[in-house]
Amino acid sequence: MSRHNFKKLKIWQDSIKLISLNYKLTKSFPDSERYNLTSQMNRCSVSIASNIAEGSSKSTDRHFKTFLENSLGSAFEWETQLIVARNEGYLNQEKFEESEDKILQLQKMIGAFIDKLNN
Repeated sequence: MSRHNFKKLKIWQDSIKLISLNYKLTKSFPDSERYNLTSQMNRCSVSIASNIAEGSSKSTDRHFKTFLENSLGSAFEWETQLIVARNEGYLNQEKFEESEDKILQLQKMIGAFIDKLNN
């Protein structure tokens, strides 16, 4: 396996866009969430892209796949936190649906990339 250039991977590029979206969303959360949900969502969104980048440095597809699975796990975690934010009234339905569509699309892409490495 040759190492992947993470900056050229669509899953990494889209995860970087998700980080920007996330920071815009969490800026509107109440101050009482600064060290709770806001912090968790910020760290989680960064973790998605970071795991893709770190995994791309590994010398085997098997090791890269482990980091992609961690990234996918963070994507599901972020989706859950997004649902919590909506349920708590921190997001309107339009922002929630837009954000949910983006994370679902990213989850599918990461999953497909993992499947590709399995073959």
